[in-house]
Amino acid sequence: MTLAAIIRCFALTLAALLASAPQSAQADDSDLLVISYHDIRDDVAPEGDGDRYAISTSNFVAQIDWLIASGYRPVSLDAVVSASRGQLPLPDKAVLLTFDDGLRSLYTRAFPVLRAYRIPAVAAVVTDWIGMPTETRIAYGVRDFTRDDFTTWTQLREMQDSGLVEIASHSANLHTGVPGNPQGNVMPAATTRRYDATSGGYENEAAYLARISDDLRRSRDDIARHLGRAPRALVWPYAAHNPHTNAIANTLGMPITFDLEGRNARIGAQLHGLARLLMVENPGAAELAYELRRDARLNGLRALQVDLDSVYDADPQQQERNLDMLIERVKRIGPSHVFLQAFADPDGNGSADALYFPNRHLPMRADLYSRVAWQLKTRAEVQVYAWLPVLGFELPDAQARATLAIRSASPELYRLDFTRPEASRIIGDIYEDLGAAGYFEGLLFHDDAFLRDDELTSLAPGAATERTEALIAFTLSLKAAAQQWRPKLKTVRNLYARTVVEPASEAWFAQRLDRFNQAYDFTAIMAMPWMERSPHPERWMRALTAAVARVDPRFERSLFTLQTVDWRDRQRIPGKVLLEQVRTLQAAGVRHLAWYPDDFIADHPHWEDARAAMSAREFPYVQR
Repeated sequence: MTLAAIIRCFALTLAALLASAPQSAQADDSDLLVISYHDIRDDVAPEGDGDRYAISTSNFVAQIDWLIASGYRPVSLDAVVSASRGQLPLPDKAVLLTFDDGLRSLYTRAFPVLRAYRIPAVAAVVTDWIGMPTETRIAYGVRDFTRDDFTTWTQLREMQDSGLVEIASHSANLHTGVPGNPQGNVMPAATTRRYDATSGGYENEAAYLARISDDLRRSRDDIARHLGRAPRALVWPYAAHNPHTNAIANTLGMPITFDLEGRNARIGAQLHGLARLLMVENPGAAELAYELRRDARLNGLRALQVDLDSVYDADPQQQERNLDMLIERVKRIGPSHVFLQAFADPDGNGSADALYFPNRHLPMRADLYSRVAWQLKTRAEVQVYAWLPVLGFELPDAQARATLAIRSASPELYRLDFTRPEASRIIGDIYEDLGAAGYFEGLLFHDDAFLRDDELTSLAPGAATERTEALIAFTLSLKAAAQQWRPKLKTVRNLYARTVVEPASEAWFAQRLDRFNQAYDFTAIMAMPWMERSPHPERWMRALTAAVARVDPRFERSLFTLQTVDWRDRQRIPGKVLLEQVRTLQAAGVRHLAWYPDDFIADHPHWEDARAAMSAREFPYVQR
């Protein structure tokens, strides 16, 4: 069917809907659905097209028709700005359409549809791709694109002059990757400190920010020169941004920025990092309807907690073999997340002797975290949360290590006294350095964040709740430190199971489930009966589940972390036992599960049991 026929087919329906539609109620002016499109073609395969970001013309128009029929109201960027200033609230079910990369189909396929339906949109262009030399080739999916695959400045001017399409920057040349570590992984240019193999060092902060500023300024100036209007919005390539780069956008007159993290944008006083729903795999109206109607909060989290100490090897070739084993195992199992150790603990005492990323305070055992995390994201397609101690950092300077330590009558685990400004600063620096060093989407706070009743007694003498709150506040300050370079981080905090079964034990740990569930995205309850020396593991697990249900009846934020090894005798828990635990927990309503350690070297638990227990796929048994 031709584009004109498709438009005629849906235009009559749209006209009738608009004529009869009542005025929308202004129920919640802080929610905005933003949809991200890329290429629109007539010949997109129904399934398995080589360009997973392309959508067929018919499906694109069907989506718009469904949105209008379902009460969604297309809005312009002007309306979003007005709502952010408190001038005029957005209509109920407001939707903003965006188009990335400035592809030719924006003009030949999308614009005629927008014009026929009078729907506003934002088009983000990579300015170096417009009018580039005829011999230049851009690697774009299944083939290289040339200048003829992108819009021209004349076409962009026509769309802008229509009053429907606002042109935004998509950078001048940040839609690419740069070397991000010594192993040569290529990572998003906008958030990566470029690694120079010749000098063996990373781009410093000043050089990195100057590179971003120069690029965005060039893009802004090109748009202003060709279109007579500077852009006020910026769509970050690969959704890669941070507060520092957003501040640069501000100074260049682009206070509105978009990423791809999340489904609904929250409209407030500042408009940075607005979430967008990315269209992939050529969805039709039915698939879009399902996506918008499903409750994403019901998604179960499945996480493998992995020791980076097991990947590390002094022999680089063996280290690469170890990494390949990890990636292949994670791909086979198909969890949603990997909680990846970012610190080195070769003596197994629970505190960090060194770190796996460049930092200011501890030795770097190897520059390995960035490599492994990025491989897990790109090859195994999982979300990675960085796992790091909260207090347990063994400083190399013996005097500082002794001076800044928590004093305890029973020092079971070395920890820094976070109430001392120097210790607090050091730990904050480490988290900030982690943020600058590599990819992660969340933080897992280690199980070292506890206080015995005889520790830091001056903090809140005899008041367990105040001590609990002090540790929570400190962990959230660490999240803020990391978020300087990695925005929108999720948080998971380890919790000892005894504090759930025996609430009075808060005094011995400074931990409490209800407060953790309020403060963090998830609480990782250490559901480890063998660690707790229970003679009846099944009975113990049932009692723990019942106790958690009294605090979190729908198990919305409570994550059960199982143990795969009985550390008392170093015996492995059989996979069938773990699988039975998982099934019992699921039958009780538990949604979120993890286990530790996941031994990818020894394939324990066996990958088939692991896949049955921890896969996040709908049909985990199809792939081999």
